[in-house]
Amino acid sequence: MGKFRARRAIAAAAVALAAVLGAGGWAADTQQAVTGPPPGSAAWTADTALGLRLPDPAATTPAEVAAFFNRLTPAQREALAVRHPLVVGNLDGTPVQLRYHANTLALAEERDREAARAADPALTPQDQAAARTRAERYRTLLDGGRQVLAFDPRGRGQVAEVFGDLAAARRTAVVVPGSDIDLLSFDRAADPYGTPAGMARSLYEATGRTTAVIAWAGYTTPVRVGLDAATEDLAGAGAARLTRLLDGLAASTRPEAPATVFCHSYGSVVCGLARPGPAQASAVVVLGSPGMGVASAADLDPRVPLWATARNGSDWIGRVPNVSLFGLGHGADPTGPDFGARPLPSTGSHGHTGYFAPGTASLTAYAALAQGR
Repeated sequence: MGKFRARRAIAAAAVALAAVLGAGGWAADTQQAVTGPPPGSAAWTADTALGLRLPDPAATTPAEVAAFFNRLTPAQREALAVRHPLVVGNLDGTPVQLRYHANTLALAEERDREAARAADPALTPQDQAAARTRAERYRTLLDGGRQVLAFDPRGRGQVAEVFGDLAAARRTAVVVPGSDIDLLSFDRAADPYGTPAGMARSLYEATGRTTAVIAWAGYTTPVRVGLDAATEDLAGAGAARLTRLLDGLAASTRPEAPATVFCHSYGSVVCGLARPGPAQASAVVVLGSPGMGVASAADLDPRVPLWATARNGSDWIGRVPNVSLFGLGHGADPTGPDFGARPLPSTGSHGHTGYFAPGTASLTAYAALAQGR
C-alpha cells in the first residue's frame, strides 16, 4: 500500500510538472531573491553627521521607524533623504511624502549613472543597450509627478507606485503581482491590465478615485514558467517583504481600515504565506490563482475575509493541477467549493491577466471591496 501511494504521489507530481511545462515555456534558470534591508543600509547606520542614532533597517520595525521620523524636524528629514535616498525611499514606516521625495532623488541618480554607462566605450554593445533601457525606465518613473513608494535597482529591480492620495485616503488597496514582473515590466502599454501598475490604475479609476491603490512589485518574481513558479522559495521571501509593507502602511498612514490586498497568480502564493492579520488587511482577494500554499482558508487568519475570483474559461492557470507534492505545486484551488473562500464573479474577463479590465464583473466587485462595501 505504501509503494502504491508513493507511485501515485510521484505520478501526480509528474502531471503537475508536465502541466507547468506546457503552460508557457520552461524557464531552466532560477532567480536569486532580493531580501534584507534597503541598499545603502550600511552607510546609513554608520552615519553620525546629524548627531542622530539612525535606526538599523535590518532590526527596526516599521512602527519604530515611524516613531523615529516623527521625532525629527523637517530639516533633519530632508537631510536624511538627500544623504541616503535609497534607504529613506524603501524604509517601511517612513512618512509617505518623504519616501516619494527620496525615491525621486534615487531615480535621478540611477538614471544619470545608467546614462553614463550607456555611453561608456569600455562596455559591450549589449551592456550599453541594457544601460540605455534602464536609464529610460528611470526617466519614465520620474515623469509626470508619479508617486514612487519604493525603488530598488538591485537584481531585476523592484518598484512600488501609488495611485491616489495615500496619506489622506479613507481606504487603501495593494496589488501583489505574479510571475515575470520587475522594474522593466512593471507597466506595459501592450498589456495594460496584466501589470501591477495597470491593475492598480484600473482599480483606482473604478473606485471613482476614492481609494488609494499601491502597485507593489516589491519582491523577486519567477521568470516565465519553471521551478521558481512551481515552488514557494520566492513566495516565502516575498511574503516577508509584503508583511513589512503592510506593517509600514499601518504605522505611517491613517485610513479608516487596513488595506484590501489583491493577489494575482503567483502573488496569491505570496499572500497565502504572508497570512495577513486584521491589523494589516481588511480582506484578501485572489485571482488567477494556482493555489495559496495552504490546504484551505482555515489555514489563514479567520478574521480577514478571503475572496476568490472565479477563473474564466480562457485562463491557462486552470490547466495547472492543484497539488503540493515534493515541493512542487501550491495546494488546493481557492475557488473550489471546499476551500472556504468567498466567491467573486469574473464575467466579461478574458485570459490570465484580464480580471482588472473595465466592464468586467470582477473589477466591479474589486472596486466595491476596495471601498469597504
